[in-house]
Formats: sequence, C-alpha cells, structure tokens
Amino acid sequence: MKVYFETLGCPKNFNDTQAAEGFLLKGGYELAETPEDADFIVVNTCGFINDAKRESIDKIFEMMDYRESGKNLIVSGCLSQRYAAELADEMPEVDRFIGVNDYDKLPEILKALEDNTMDEKERAEVSCEYSSQLPLLDRHLEEGAYSATLRIAEGCNNCCAYCVIPSIRGGFRSKSMEDVVAEAETLASKGIKEIILIAQDVTNYGTDLYGRFALPELLRKLVKVEGIEWIRLMYCYEDRITDELIEVMATEPKICHYIDVPIQHSSDKVLKEMFRRSTGDTIRNTMARLRAAMPDIAIRTTLIVGFPGETDEDFDDLMDFVEEERFQRLGVFAYSQEEGTPAGDREDQVPEEIKQARLDQIMRFQLEISYEHNQKLIDSTLKVLVEEQDPDGSYIGRSQYDAPEIDNSVIFTSGKEHKPGDMVRVRINDAYDYDLVGYEVEEKI
Repeated sequence: MKVYFETLGCPKNFNDTQAAEGFLLKGGYELAETPEDADFIVVNTCGFINDAKRESIDKIFEMMDYRESGKNLIVSGCLSQRYAAELADEMPEVDRFIGVNDYDKLPEILKALEDNTMDEKERAEVSCEYSSQLPLLDRHLEEGAYSATLRIAEGCNNCCAYCVIPSIRGGFRSKSMEDVVAEAETLASKGIKEIILIAQDVTNYGTDLYGRFALPELLRKLVKVEGIEWIRLMYCYEDRITDELIEVMATEPKICHYIDVPIQHSSDKVLKEMFRRSTGDTIRNTMARLRAAMPDIAIRTTLIVGFPGETDEDFDDLMDFVEEERFQRLGVFAYSQEEGTPAGDREDQVPEEIKQARLDQIMRFQLEISYEHNQKLIDSTLKVLVEEQDPDGSYIGRSQYDAPEIDNSVIFTSGKEHKPGDMVRVRINDAYDYDLVGYEVEEKI
C-alpha cells in the first residue's frame, strides 16, 4: 500500500512528515510520488495564522476529489491538532484526523482504515500527551538530499500574546545531546552536508534537561561530525543569544555566519504587550554584539505589523528601527487575530487595510536595503552550495548567508558539471534585489 504526503507550513512540519514517512516505511508501507498513485493521502496542515489555515483547508478540499477513486484521506498537523472535532463535523469526507503527537501511530491507523476496523469515535481522536523525551527518529529523506533540518527541541514556554503554538505543541522539551549528535551522524551518512537546527526556540535548548543554555556546548559537538560542512541556526530568541553562543559561532568554521532572530517589533510598548522579554535597546545591543564578532554575519528577522493597539507612532518607531539596523534578510507578517490568545481577545484590533499598508511600506523599504547589501558583494568570492541547474546551463545555489526556500540565490556559470549538493567557489560580478550573479573560480576563500 502506498502513501502520499502533502505538507504545508514551516520547516518543522516538513520535519514531522519525514519522521512519519520513516514510521510508515518501517511498517511496510511504500511512499507515492503523486496522489494519483497512492492508496492513502495525508495532508500535513499548518494552523498557525489565518492565511495558513485557509491554505490548509483549501488543500484538504482539493485532495477530497481523490476519494472518488477509493483513496483514504487523512489530515494531520497543527490545524488537525487544534480543531479536530470541528473539522470532523465539517468534513465528513476525511477518513481520519491525527495530531502532532500521533505520527508514530500512523501504521496502525492506516491498517485500521485498510481493514475497515476504525471506530467512528476514533475518527477525530488526537493525542494531547506530549512526550517529555523526544525520541531519536530515523527520518526518510529524498534521494540525493544534501540539506536537512535537525529538530533539537519541541514545544514552547514563551507564551507570546499572539501565538497558539504552546497550546498545539505543548511545553518546551529538548532532545538529548547524544540523540542530536547521533541524528546528525545519521544525516551525514546519508550525504547531508548542511544541517539546519530548528525548534520553536533554538536558544532555549537544554534548559529543561541540563538546567542551562546548552546550545553552545551542543554546537561544539556537532562541528565534529564528519561530512557536515554547514550548520545553520534558525528561530533564536534575542534575549538568549549569549556571549558564549556568539563566540562559538565566530570561531567554528562550520557554523554559518547566519542567524534567524524573530524580534517581531522594536517599540517597547508593543513588545511588552506581546509578552516578549526584549526591548528595543536589548535588541540593538544583541545585533551589535553579533556584528562585532562576525562583521559579515547575515541576520534574518521577522516582524509583525498591526498588532492590537499598534499606533502610528509605534509603526514609525519600527520603520526607524529597520532603517537603522538594515537587516540583510527580513520578512513581515500582518498580525493574525487568533482565538484563544490574549491578543486575539483585545478590542483594539487594527483594521486590515492599515496592517497591509504597513506591511507593504516596510517591504518596499527592505527591497532597497537588500539591493544595497547585495551590491556590496560584487567582486567578492563566496562558497556556494549547488541546488539545481537551469535549462540554459547556468547553476542556482546559495551561500552560507542564505537559508533554503526563504533567502537569496546565487546564479552562476561554470565550465564544469555539477550536481545538487556540490560546494563551489563563485566570483560575484552582478547583483539584484534578492539574487547574486557570478561565475565559478578556483581561488580559495
């Protein structure tokens, strides 16, 4: 029997899908490349913000069409975890809803559907018991994979005023250092060259298991894994970026001079109402410390505009901050009113048209900043990870300063044949808003 996965949302969701595929392969199932070829279709949903929920629901309805040919439809992930009972009432066409804690049960769930032995009351049964110890998983990777996420923790204790993640994924719990290193070694043995450390809060790693911020210690162990060439940090909280962490990043060549720090805002008033621990000054201080230790570091951040009560003055503060900090990578979200959150219950919601106008204003300005940063890279030589080849013969890759899917690309020509995952040196001779252009060279960096 074959299973097809349609995965939506963040890298953590894709990590879940890889784990689920691993469970199914061990259970004797095969993976299908298309829904047409599958006996079971699993839609792994996102339920974080309204746009993501709408996208997930649209995809579920799209996959319902395949049930006419006798396929079973399963819905998993955050949306399912959060709204299983409601979805089951509204979508009788879905055969089973499972949550974020149920992927290890998938083989037996599919077997029950196959044998028609599933009880109706089980159809929307999702587990709310969160494992205190994250298991070491044998995830399924696509053939030829060269980059992979490595989840070092699950859940979150931060309880920001706008966020539902703690209620979906539970409290923060770290994976043991031994298991993280073992997973990295397994990934390296499968040809992975870049590992991307992910969690809801990467910088909080180890506080539950070891009583301290243990990310620097973990990194010192991971850099010793043979075969891994790049280690990338995502989802780091500003107030937990310690001097020790910065020192490890600056001195260990395998750790990319790149960090993702979702700061959300710069106004002290808004940050306080978001239940964030940062202030505008602490954020500025942390950015300065990172740049002092690594002048070439690419800092990625995300901002939220239109949070309840955000005034014109608050937004002006944010615009001034973006101009001052001139982040290499920046994304902006319009605040999404989520039920069951303190911010969602507030009466001073910002109108949608104002949110969108503020988002557009920042992103237009960020376009200029990104172009400025890219122009400075002309005549430099970068180490580039090859990702694909264009029909015209040129190659597309990315540097250590770019995470997959969300950041810049490097487009280059070469007189050699390359495959995805190769590392080459590229001389940059042109630059655009979000792309660099160059040619392969032999010179060392």
